[in-house]
Amino acid sequence: MNLKSGRIEGFEGYSQFKSVKEFNTHIEMWLAVKKHEFSKGELVGLKRLVRFSAKVPGVSNAKIGTLLKAINEEYHGNGISRSTFKRMIIKAKDLGIVNTYETERKNGSQSSNLYSFNRFPQSEPPKAEKLDQPKETNNLLKTNNQKNNKRNEAPIELDYTFVSDKVPQAFVQSVKYFFSDAKTIEEYWHMVQIAAFRFEYNQNTDDILSIAIQSFKQLIRKLKSTKSVVKPIAFFYGIVTNKLKELFLNQLTEVSESKPIRYVLETGEVMYYDWLRSES
Repeated sequence: MNLKSGRIEGFEGYSQFKSVKEFNTHIEMWLAVKKHEFSKGELVGLKRLVRFSAKVPGVSNAKIGTLLKAINEEYHGNGISRSTFKRMIIKAKDLGIVNTYETERKNGSQSSNLYSFNRFPQSEPPKAEKLDQPKETNNLLKTNNQKNNKRNEAPIELDYTFVSDKVPQAFVQSVKYFFSDAKTIEEYWHMVQIAAFRFEYNQNTDDILSIAIQSFKQLIRKLKSTKSVVKPIAFFYGIVTNKLKELFLNQLTEVSESKPIRYVLETGEVMYYDWLRSES
């Protein structure tokens, strides 16, 4: 059954975010790892849809025509086509960035789609027990064969020597004593990449590497001293983000203390210096 069209406030239940600020943060993380999947024109369409999803954070029911008109005006007549926008939506759906729902008017005719953005998955792997659960069968022999095959197909854990070359060796050497498998080490460095992207840093610098190692050591100290850390990798991301924010503010202060300073998100939204100081 299709949704009934209406004012955007009526679709608050489809929002996964508590605020526009939280929504923008998740969009930044999505773009950090999926930006290359989109063409230049498709990115323009995606970012415009993001900007039309602020009244109810992460949700929009804007018509494609309205979105295209706004893009065309911003780019002085050099907008994108309807087919480009639709290709973007298909890609975004396939990547898990957005969900779409058809809506209809009171007379039953089709109205504009409802777009609902998803939260960025915080590097949580899929639950194996759900993926590996066999379908029910009355064939006892087939079930036994499946169980035997599972015993013979035990997952092989790759150690730190199999970590991707994209991860600095200094970081690998610091992490391997506590998390030795390659996948986990790569996930921790992935969090560094996302945090660096937020502040427009190139992650392949000595400063970023040093902050990453310091942050990991701080995480380990926290894990050793308390049991309150539920998700270590999320806690690590928070440490890295705070350290990069401090470095970012220090650099801005050195450039100028008198001029108003802006921090432009990848989505195009402008955040001001005072917001950065107050961000927790």
